[in-house]
Amino acid sequence: MSKDQTTEQTDTEAWLDNLDVDPAKARDARHMRRIAAAAKALAGADAELDAAVAAAREAGDSWAMIGTALGVSRQAAAQRFGKVAP
Repeated sequence: MSKDQTTEQTDTEAWLDNLDVDPAKARDARHMRRIAAAAKALAGADAELDAAVAAAREAGDSWAMIGTALGVSRQAAAQRFGKVAP
């Protein structure tokens, strides 16, 4: 996760923690926290996938092999990750 994403996550959590709400109208923030956590996990998974594909390409694996691992065509793999890997 990038420094900007970490800062944004922290800012969002701080904002949620410091809301001044009327208890009679208060809502539980668990759904917002769940969304934020899912977004953080997704960003981490995307970064790991990019790194794994780049490492596979550097090791000489073909787009066809990578596509098979991803369950997509070689063209789809190359189109999505071609900018990430050499």
